[in-house]
This record gives sequence, C-alpha cells and structure tokens, in this order.
Amino acid sequence: MMYYRRKLILGVLEEFGGKLNHTNFQKILFLVTRKQTQKYFDFVPYKYGCFSFQANQDLLTLGKYDLIKSATTQKSSNWILTNEDSNFLYELKKEDQSAIKSVKRKIDGLVQKDLIKYTYLNYPFYATKSQIANGILSKEEFSKIRKQQRNIERQEFFTIGYEGISLETYLNKLIINDIKLLCDVRKNSLSMKYEFSKSQLRNACESIGIKYVHIPELGIDSDRRQELNTMSDYNRLFEEYENTTLKKNHQSLKDLFQLVNDYKRVAITCFEKEVCMCHRGRVLKALIALPDWDIPYKHL
Repeated sequence: MMYYRRKLILGVLEEFGGKLNHTNFQKILFLVTRKQTQKYFDFVPYKYGCFSFQANQDLLTLGKYDLIKSATTQKSSNWILTNEDSNFLYELKKEDQSAIKSVKRKIDGLVQKDLIKYTYLNYPFYATKSQIANGILSKEEFSKIRKQQRNIERQEFFTIGYEGISLETYLNKLIINDIKLLCDVRKNSLSMKYEFSKSQLRNACESIGIKYVHIPELGIDSDRRQELNTMSDYNRLFEEYENTTLKKNHQSLKDLFQLVNDYKRVAITCFEKEVCMCHRGRVLKALIALPDWDIPYKHL
C-alpha cells in the first residue's frame, strides 16, 4: 500500500503534465502544502529556496518502483511519470486536488526564474539560504530576504531532541536560533528514523551551513536504556551516567565546552523530546558545573 504523501507527489506531477524540473517540483509542492490543512511535507531554506528532504527521498523511492524516472539533460533535470495514463490526482482528497489545481492556475505561464522569484517574495524565510537570490531579486527585494536571515551575535547554548518531529522542522529550529554547530551526543548514531542517522543528519546540517560533530563518548549504551517505565527509572539511569560515563569522559566534556566557546551558538542533540528523559540534560548540568561557564541556555 502506497503512502498517501507519495500519491500526492504523483498527483502533482500528473496535473503538471507528467514532467517537472527538479527545482520547479520542489517549489510547486511547497506552494501546494501552503494550501493544505494537513501538510504532508515540511520544508527548509535551501540552496535554491524551499526544499523538502522527505519529498526528495520519496521521489527516489518512487523511482525505484518505476512509477517515475529522473531524466537529466545539459539544460535541466526532470521528474517524469512513467505511466502517461495514470490517474493519481483523483485518488487524492478533494481538498488536495483543489490545492494542486489552485496552484496550477496561480503559476500558469511562469518560467522557472519567475516561479522561484514568486516563492522568494511570498515566503522570504525559505529564501534565506539561497545561493541565487541576489541574482534573481532586485536590491529592494533582496533586502526583504536579508531581514529574515538570522545573525545573532550573543553566545548561547541549546539542547534539542528529534522525537516526534520531521527533519525539516528540526532543522528549522536550528536555523531560527542561528545554531552554528550541532553536537550529536548519542552513543550510537544510527536511528530508526533514517533521516536522523549520522551521515544523513550531518549531510542535511552541512547543506544549510550548520557544522555537525558526533561525540559518542558522552552517549549512553542502548542496552542500558531498557526497561525505562517511570521517571524514577530515568533518574536512576542518569545518576549512574553522571557517576560513570561523565566522570570517565571529563575531557570530552571539556572539549565540548571549548567547541561552545569556538562556535558561540551550539546545540547538543539526542532523541527524546523531553530533556528530563534524556541524558543531554545531564550533559548540560555537567557543563554548568565547569569553572568559567556563564553561558545562557535554552531547551528547544
């Protein structure tokens, strides 16, 4: 059974003639989601504007199933439906059919440059990482994008978990808070949520200008996280963690402190949404106890 969000992708391609430039597809799907009550894709500011890692992965998966193909020429790369007689659009909810048709009417006749410009001007936050905005927009228009860019000078420390949120939502939290460095304090950086595994998370961060480092020495072995049913169970685990791992790896803690001073705006990350149920809270506690620590902090 196909995920509904993949049907949405196929429906968009179908309505737009079965073929869309890679960049145009991302822009069009973004505009469709702006009209949805239930959004099936989230987006981040990226090299050419709004971009969904999830949609890109779904497109690759649909390619493996031979439902679409990617064709590259000297001029462009396109997503193409392989079945010209498909009827995916009408398998969608009426609201989503309407959203796709509405977007098509709105942008009908726009060439790629104009489509990109339209998304930049109407949704400037998503243009803040663009490498081409300055060449597409006027000085006055570009100044509106600059106003959306984060450039926070003060030093600050953050903790963040990825439980229950998309990669794009997670990355947007980092962007909005102008995080310069993400420190992964998981022992094992493989995740059941594939996009949060080490290589994928590092690539995603670095593609939007955030440096990623993994500090497994500050993690907790997975087998020690079994049978955590109550807050008391968590507290016992974290007390043991403080008395063993943190003491044994005091140098790693000092190294993290140095990174905080070097990069100024740093976040540590693990899985759990609630910091009280994650060892990153104890990492922060240990940092605060270090001499010379006077850095404000926030849990995202």
